[in-house]
Amino acid sequence: MTIASYARRSAEALGPTTRGILWMVLCGASFALLNALTRVITADLHPWQTQFLRYCFGGVVILPFLLRGGLHLLRTKNLRLQIGRNLVHTVASGLWFLALPLVPLAEITAISFTGPIFMTIGAMLFFRETVRARRWIAIALGFFGILIVLYPKLQLGISASSASLLLLVAAPVSACSYLMAKVLMRQDQPETIVLWQSLLVSLFTLPFALWFWRPVADWHLALFVLAGILGSTGHYALNRSIKAADISATQPTRFLELVWASALGALIWGDVPPVWTFVGAIVIFGSTTYIARREAIADRERRGT
Repeated sequence: MTIASYARRSAEALGPTTRGILWMVLCGASFALLNALTRVITADLHPWQTQFLRYCFGGVVILPFLLRGGLHLLRTKNLRLQIGRNLVHTVASGLWFLALPLVPLAEITAISFTGPIFMTIGAMLFFRETVRARRWIAIALGFFGILIVLYPKLQLGISASSASLLLLVAAPVSACSYLMAKVLMRQDQPETIVLWQSLLVSLFTLPFALWFWRPVADWHLALFVLAGILGSTGHYALNRSIKAADISATQPTRFLELVWASALGALIWGDVPPVWTFVGAIVIFGSTTYIARREAIADRERRGT
C-alpha cells in the first residue's frame, strides 16, 4: 500500500466532520503563517507587487499538480463566474495587502472573523435568504465586537485607524468572493478553483505591480515560494473543509488562528495585542459561530434532512 492510499483511507475513516475540522485547522495555520511572511516581505516591496508575486508563485506551486493530474484541472463549467469571482477577490486581497504592513497580526485575524457576518448579509441580498431576528442580533453583536477591537485606535483618531478601516472594507468584498466560490464548488473541483484564482489574480494585479515595481532579491524569491505554498495550501484546505462538513462544525477551530497570529506577532515584531483585541475577537467569534450554526440548520431544513 502506498503512502498516498494509506493517507486517503485514514482520512475516510475519520468521518466528514473530523476531516472538515482538520482541514480548517490546516487552513488557519497556513493563513496565520502566510500573513506573517507577507508582512515581512511588504517591508521591502510594495503591497501590490507583493500581491502579484504571491499569487504568481501560488500558481507555480500548483503547476506540478496540473502536469501530473492533466489539463482537465483547468476546465471550468462557469468561466464567466470564475473571472467575476477573481476580479472581486483581486480587489479584496489588494485592500488586505495594503493594510497588512500597518496592522498587528492579531488585529488582522480578529477582523477576519467578521467574514460570516458579511456572508450572511450577502446571502440575504443576492440569494434572497431570510434572516430572522436572532441572526440580526448576532450580526449587530459582531459589529459591536469590531468597535471593541478598534477602540484603542478610534481614541487616537481616524488617521491611526485608516489601515484597519481598509481591512473592514476588504472584509465584505472578500465575503462576496467566498459566496461566489461556494457557487463554483457545486460545479468545479477545489483544485480548479484555486488554480484559476492564482492565474487570474496574478493577471489582474500585474499592471499595478509593474507600476510600483522594486528590485527583487533572492531571499524575496525564496519567501515567495514559501508564501505560494502556504497560500495555495490555505485556500485548498478551506475549500476541502467546506466540502467535507458544515461551517457550523468547523467554525470553532478558527479561533486557534488568533492564538497563532498573536504568538507570531509577538515573536517577530514584539507586538503585544491589547486586551480589547481579544475581547472584541471573542464577541465577533461568538456571533459568527452562532450565525454559522443557524445557517447549517436552515440548510438542512431546505434539504429536508
